[in-house]
Amino acid sequence: MTDSPPPKKLIERKARPIVETALADTRVVLIAGPRQAGKTTLARQVSGSDRPFITLDDVGTLNAARTDPIGFIRGIKRAVIDEVQRAPELILAIKESVDRDDEPGRFLLTGSANLATVPVIADSLAGRMAVVPLLPFAQSEIQSTPGRLLDRLFAGEEPSAGEDTVIGDDLLLTVLRGGYPEALRRSTPGRRTAWLEDYVKLILDRDVRDIANIDQLDRLPRLLDVLAEHAGQLVNHSSFGATLGLSSITAQKYVAILERLFLIRTLVPWSNNRLNRLVKTPKLHFLDSGLLATLREDEADALRDNKTRFGALLESFVVSELLKLASWSDRRLSFSHYRTRDQDEVDVIIEDRRGRVVGIEVKASATVKSDDFRGLRQLQDAVGDRFVRGLVLHDHDRVTPFGEKLQAAPLSLLWTM
Repeated sequence: MTDSPPPKKLIERKARPIVETALADTRVVLIAGPRQAGKTTLARQVSGSDRPFITLDDVGTLNAARTDPIGFIRGIKRAVIDEVQRAPELILAIKESVDRDDEPGRFLLTGSANLATVPVIADSLAGRMAVVPLLPFAQSEIQSTPGRLLDRLFAGEEPSAGEDTVIGDDLLLTVLRGGYPEALRRSTPGRRTAWLEDYVKLILDRDVRDIANIDQLDRLPRLLDVLAEHAGQLVNHSSFGATLGLSSITAQKYVAILERLFLIRTLVPWSNNRLNRLVKTPKLHFLDSGLLATLREDEADALRDNKTRFGALLESFVVSELLKLASWSDRRLSFSHYRTRDQDEVDVIIEDRRGRVVGIEVKASATVKSDDFRGLRQLQDAVGDRFVRGLVLHDHDRVTPFGEKLQAAPLSLLWTM
């Protein structure tokens, strides 16, 4: 039995015009995101015939790049270099090359590790490189909708449900599918699970070695399972490490590696001098809900009757969708979470450069009560005029007001606006 048809046409990526614009005015452009998110496909679409394609997944090419990076880059006018994190030695050679010839669009790189977090690499290409994030498909890409929710909220627009809301079983299945293109091509849950299990094994067996020296590589699969069970909760490195016989410092190092590989994302705690008793601990999420469901062995039948367990999965799904919306917004947005020691919280706080704030709370239920807005009301009081909107996104098909600038709204607002 199938629960969704595989995509039959090439899905247009929202990042494409951003990459094309960057190539027109910046010497080096890096498309950064997890493996199998579509980086290579996008790079081929925008590269053109004058920019040869070089992949470091080829063993011979990789050896040549690592052995003589300067010689490898010398003489290349333009190129696409795929999976550049496999030979970070190339970065200094690319810097030298683009300093001699500063024509825009010389190198289009793809990377399955967040190179911007490596100080040597970030400093080497500062002012020379534009980084364009590319996560697995957003629902607005799959549905061919504008995907402008954040821009419209910060512009002052009222949320509107539209006609194509997704609720109930359809919402559950959407969350379980996630956004990896290869997983979406598989028409049954079993086939998707098999692909995602192989995908995780590839990342942990090979890609980790490219970016870090790890003494206890065999602990990573188990650590990822532990993190999956803590998705949507506060980060506790001591607890993570104790489960596996690792020190807190080692667990923290390993979690950072998984974040660099775009498997997980931690949201920093929001802070404000007007509020006391704020928890100052990051919150853990996975960047793909389908992958998270596979790690947790979550299936549709069980989740229908377990809203608490579905809630953790749903929250990571929402965080991932919001990050994707932000990745192609012209606004520079930062993400955090809010929680007090009294357990009042806001799952996601989105702040623009002017300090204006949108708060998002996520509920798996169809019913929302006034008490579900406690954290959002505290946030509204704390920031005053800088509060733009507070939304409780939940399993429903209409927008319901709960006060000035406070509404309950369908989860599918993430892609219908």
